[in-house]
Amino acid sequence: MKSMLICQEGSDLTRVGIARWMASFSDLAGIIVIRDRGGRHLQRVRSEIRRIGPFRFLDVIGYKIYCRLFLTRKAREWQENKLAQLCREYPEVPAETDLLLTSDPNSDRTRDFMEERRPDIVFARCKSLLKERIFSIPDSGVFVAHPGICPEYRNSHGCFWALASGDLEKVGMTLLKIDKGIDTGPVHEYFTCDYDEVKDSHIIIQDMMTFENLDGIRIKFEEIVRGNCRTIDTSGRSSRVWGQPWLSKYLGWKRQARRRGK
Repeated sequence: MKSMLICQEGSDLTRVGIARWMASFSDLAGIIVIRDRGGRHLQRVRSEIRRIGPFRFLDVIGYKIYCRLFLTRKAREWQENKLAQLCREYPEVPAETDLLLTSDPNSDRTRDFMEERRPDIVFARCKSLLKERIFSIPDSGVFVAHPGICPEYRNSHGCFWALASGDLEKVGMTLLKIDKGIDTGPVHEYFTCDYDEVKDSHIIIQDMMTFENLDGIRIKFEEIVRGNCRTIDTSGRSSRVWGQPWLSKYLGWKRQARRRGK
């Protein structure tokens, strides 16, 4: 199996840990590292304000401040520990593995990099939406480990909103193939794991959903490339795109979690 990884610059858990894991069971043909361009964050802010309004956006800002003060350090420690574990379990990526640093994963340069190496399958762990000219290159497709159960919890904070909604049966990860929509592609598997909703933040929980299931993801990748992996029928189910976390929802979830834990 020839594979490729797309990831964000600065995410060592993916750039190093996931790359080592992929190289352990496949021919890792290349790594594409996305460097955020200036102004993209402002675009996201404007988009979220248009979606939920300026008053509710204060709730988003409150969450970001709370997160930085109380959640980020523990989440970083968890990620550092997990990276150290992966580095013990898997050898270094071969030195000859090609690397592309880009600010645009949909550029001609990115397309040429992928077409020259022709991976069978690509694992995308990035913030950018990929265009068809990119995700159509691999024979088996480009796949994401979406932090949330689709189609009910689409977009990048699906685990948070399932937890905040008390929908604990939908706290998990969806392995899906990228298409033209936002988390609307074929679903190949759902994964979950044990977690502590009182002690753990949603940041740690959503990371656990991927990194505690790497063996299962590997098996699915192998089935997909062989062409014998089933897809899950999601027709008739509710579908929603969720936005940024709110502080009020986070605190409400934790109150309910403590009550459930008694």
